[in-house]
Amino acid sequence: MPKIAFVVTEDWFFASHFLPMARAAREMGLDVMVVTRVRDHAAIIEATGARVRAVEAERRSLNPHALLRTVRTMRNVLVTEKPDLVHCIALKSILTGGAAARAAGIERRVFAPTGLGLIGARRDAKGRLGRLILRTLLRGPLRSSRTVFLFENRDDPLVLGFDPADKNCRFVGGAGIDPDALPVQSPLGDGPLRLALVSRMLWSKGVDTAVEAVSLARRKGVDVELDLYGAPDPSNPRSIAQTTLEEWGRRPGVRFHGATRDVVSVWATHDAAILPSRGGEGLPRTLLESAACGRLNLTTDVPGCRSFVRDGLDGFVRPVDDIEGLAAAIERLAASRELVHRMGAAAAERVRDGYTERDVMAALSVLYKELLEDRLDAHEDWRTTRQS
Repeated sequence: MPKIAFVVTEDWFFASHFLPMARAAREMGLDVMVVTRVRDHAAIIEATGARVRAVEAERRSLNPHALLRTVRTMRNVLVTEKPDLVHCIALKSILTGGAAARAAGIERRVFAPTGLGLIGARRDAKGRLGRLILRTLLRGPLRSSRTVFLFENRDDPLVLGFDPADKNCRFVGGAGIDPDALPVQSPLGDGPLRLALVSRMLWSKGVDTAVEAVSLARRKGVDVELDLYGAPDPSNPRSIAQTTLEEWGRRPGVRFHGATRDVVSVWATHDAAILPSRGGEGLPRTLLESAACGRLNLTTDVPGCRSFVRDGLDGFVRPVDDIEGLAAAIERLAASRELVHRMGAAAAERVRDGYTERDVMAALSVLYKELLEDRLDAHEDWRTTRQS
């Protein structure tokens, strides 16, 4: 049976975003393996029919010796398992998993950046150097003749020096959402405009911008409230301190709730989502989830966010760190409940056209069939011979 190996840094990341990839591969009859650091989510992954191979690696560490150890460990796993295709998810897994696949002699590779993180967001010399190094690696030693790049927006390939029209560049609508699990919620009635930010609590997500914009709007007399749902990420250098989040939660009109797994209940009690990202996104899942529930999005003009939210139609797109512009958009929404409802309905319609799990699974099935065509044909011939 043809075999695919997903390489991803954390089991929770695969479980929260990429289970449709495993399901698509299993529906094709592929043998599926997920190579990841295992904590609490292996059983969720295995419920798809995939096997989990644990590789211990610290996501935050860039120590060269630690990275080489990770590559060697992954290479040993790949040599033992002999997958026909290696699918690496996010930049660090592309670097380590791509190097391991090269060392193991596996030519079929899918590199899915899911956003460019701090390297994509920074505009200083370090950011430019990081992008140059990344472009060199992806276009050089990590790339084989049978490597396909899977992007979530059309800005990222340009940053990496690829033509989006290249046949080796493919696109999916993020990780995809399940409309049955995220049904459209009834519009709220009168009262304050209730905003929610559901995300990891990172500076790059613009959480501080959301807090300041709401505070400014309230000083102008706007009846608006903001709820923050999420937790700091100790493995991320852009994590916001718990003390800072608690301080924000003591401001008038702002509440910090910590992490939640029940986003449907969040959007049932809020009018709109807010994510003033500073960049580095692929296609934020939180935008898809809120839209699926019929809630408009307030976001920023950065890759991933601007490609999904249509300014003035199903949300507002404002420049990065534009606190006054965001506050003005909040004021406009608070003054028109009809506008809130109309934009929310447009968001729910948009996300169901190309951004569902089934949409993503269909695109991946086509990609896997192309890359594994010879192996699938050989397996079918073997099965026919065996049956006869």
